[in-house]
Amino acid sequence: MIDTSPYDPTDDTETGTPLLFGRVLDGHGGARAVSWEEAQEWRPGKPGEMLWVHLCRNADGVAEWLGEGLGLPEPTVELLTSEDTRPRAFREGNALVATLRGINFNPGAEPEDMVSLQVWCDGRRLVTLRRRPLQTPRAVMAELDKGAGALDAGAVITLMVEHMIARMNRSIIDMNEVIDQLEETDPDEDPEAMLDKIATIRRNCLGLKRHMAPQHEALERISREAPEWFEKHDRREIAETIDRLRRYLDDLDISKESAVVLQDDLRARAAASADRTSYLLTIVAAIFLPLSFVTGLLGINVGGMPGMQDPDAFWVVVVLCAAILLVQLVMFWKWKWF
Repeated sequence: MIDTSPYDPTDDTETGTPLLFGRVLDGHGGARAVSWEEAQEWRPGKPGEMLWVHLCRNADGVAEWLGEGLGLPEPTVELLTSEDTRPRAFREGNALVATLRGINFNPGAEPEDMVSLQVWCDGRRLVTLRRRPLQTPRAVMAELDKGAGALDAGAVITLMVEHMIARMNRSIIDMNEVIDQLEETDPDEDPEAMLDKIATIRRNCLGLKRHMAPQHEALERISREAPEWFEKHDRREIAETIDRLRRYLDDLDISKESAVVLQDDLRARAAASADRTSYLLTIVAAIFLPLSFVTGLLGINVGGMPGMQDPDAFWVVVVLCAAILLVQLVMFWKWKWF
């Protein structure tokens, strides 16, 4: 079971070095912690051993170690430490280079604010780099520390990818729960607040789709082009993860369409309410327009006004207005305005 627990602040711990954590895998399910100094000097001591270091890519000394310590070409170093976070993957000799994206569950962040993870691995050394805190590496490290984690570099990469995609599913489930709640809510209670929530969901869906669709291509390239140390069972796991990602992307489309339908329904209700109000105001204006004309005409202060000396003139005017109103109501009824 993939753990998709909320943000873990331990990934934001300052260590005074570029190293956020380091582990040496023994190839039998065990792992031991290593310091930054040990990681820089590490060499395989036993068959099956592998070093994994998780670094803060914008820390001092990272680019120098990648170039001088690992002997990586300058373009690869620039890719691993750059702010260009579009998902991609390619093979470079016996190494795999990739940029992946994960859901941002950091405090105050929106789900579509993705967090990038750069990966370089030659089968014996695995280097992961991030700028903002990311939970996935910590979750994988916790499994390794329990002795229930991966055995080699390919398995570690596969496990990280699974965690990233599983966390994406959590975000989709949360959005679908909000949509279900909105569908059960009386639209007349607070339509403006509902429209704000729907707009946020649509924005999240579009952002996730825009960021995660390229990840689909990157994972396919890992499955096809990874070096030989990326074993067949790892490729199968990646292929299954790709299938899950496809389903999640389809779920995003469904969530977006559900939000659009709900938004259109709310707007149609609002438009119908506005039309009813305008219609009623029009009827009222049509009723009082001739009455206002009569009273206005009789209210002008000029000589010769009939009935000025007749004590019954006021009631005559009242009866006249009532008759006009009655005629109007009959005409509106015949015209089916009511």
